[in-house]
Amino acid sequence: MKPKNPIFIILISIFIVFSCSKETIIEEEIINENNNKIYFPPINSNAWETESISKLGWNETQLNPLFTFLEEKNTKSFIILYNGKIVVEKYFNNHNSNSVWYWASAGKTLTSTVVGIAQDENLLDISNKVSDYLGNGWTTAPLLKENLISSKNLLSMNSGLDDNLGDDVSPSNLKYIADAGERWAYHNVYVKLQDVIEKSTNQSFTSYFNLKLRDKIGMTGLWRNTGDLSVYWSNSRSMARFGLMILAEGKWNETQIVSKNFLNEATNTSQQINKSYGYLWWLNGKSSYHLPQSQFEFQGTLIKNAPIEMFAALGKNDQKIYIIPSKKLVIIRMGDAASSSNFALSTFDEDLWGKINLLIN
Repeated sequence: MKPKNPIFIILISIFIVFSCSKETIIEEEIINENNNKIYFPPINSNAWETESISKLGWNETQLNPLFTFLEEKNTKSFIILYNGKIVVEKYFNNHNSNSVWYWASAGKTLTSTVVGIAQDENLLDISNKVSDYLGNGWTTAPLLKENLISSKNLLSMNSGLDDNLGDDVSPSNLKYIADAGERWAYHNVYVKLQDVIEKSTNQSFTSYFNLKLRDKIGMTGLWRNTGDLSVYWSNSRSMARFGLMILAEGKWNETQIVSKNFLNEATNTSQQINKSYGYLWWLNGKSSYHLPQSQFEFQGTLIKNAPIEMFAALGKNDQKIYIIPSKKLVIIRMGDAASSSNFALSTFDEDLWGKINLLIN
């Protein structure tokens, strides 16, 4: 039998090695893609996959000290998601996974998101003046000044309306103090965005919210009017679902709930007075910030212990949603005030992040 051509044998060997290597690379790419893919818990189910602290390489010895700290600071629930999966979920002080609690101003981000959805559907434009939707006279500001106020101003907290008159948003209590865009002030007037939603969609804010956001991501909960405030109440996992959707750049599985473009605007500096504020979101890592009920500019970043890129929903008495995209983290805290009552930021943020860093780093 005539021997085979040695060059042919070499070529076949190279082809086999190359094919095997290519298959291995493809398999590794599939594995890496699956590992990097965000997990979404199913709708209408209590099922939620978990991830172990040990697999993530976190310092498990710091978990119990974190729990002790949280319990001492009047916490009711605490959740950490990594890439959508639950790593830590703990309840304290007679709270459980079914208990509902108020979001306070952390719920402002729900309103912001729904405004984004309505804009995505071409039902409104945040650059338009609020009067286009609510008509003239929704404030007592002179008409020329009222017509300077856009929905974007309400999202950015720079309407120019007087924030020293309380939470009442009836026209008689919404008084001119500066031109829109010239003054940042934490003001309940943002809630007029819910009226803008109603006028632009021809349905109640609650109905539109439930249809376009809540039900699509499997949240539960409801809005309650408390005096002049519109406050969302839900269990802690519903808050985590919302945070997860935001981490996923507005998607839930393959469904785009709110556009990535809007969220990018919402979670970046919305005006130059308070650089640490987006569209009702608080932003870390900026050069300065303002706080509620103050016109003073503080130098430095919002929460020094937290990752620079973090953005957050912050509510009265330390309701928290922290989102850190590069670390694939969503962190939830609900409860009573850790110490004294506060409107958004408190010393608890710094202290809590000191404990979290010991766990995850």
